[in-house]
Amino acid sequence: MTPGNSTQPDTSSSACLKIFRGTSRDDGEYQIFDIVFEDGESVLDALVALRRDRAPDLAVRFSCFNANVCKECTMLIDGEVQYACLAKLKPGETQIDPLPNRKLLRDLITDTVSDKEKL
Repeated sequence: MTPGNSTQPDTSSSACLKIFRGTSRDDGEYQIFDIVFEDGESVLDALVALRRDRAPDLAVRFSCFNANVCKECTMLIDGEVQYACLAKLKPGETQIDPLPNRKLLRDLITDTVSDKEKL
């Protein structure tokens, strides 16, 4: 670093998010988004930014911003059930799918209400 130069080191990385889209597991398809992210950002941060800036029709469930309900952002991330708010973004490709063994409603949203609660 030269004297008088106050530039910060670049802490950004790029990732490719492969996100399941559709209302049926049989007829759905993956949509790929290339993103730039800062170290420490979560998968949920990326999904929220995508909805805001590039894919307003992306269906994803989360409620941590309201602090009323947790566990709403559970999804399959690289083949593992994880909370999107805790899963950190990483360089390279990340595949994001709806929860397995649940009725798919749309994109990353599945029916999480048990049959007993549906009255």
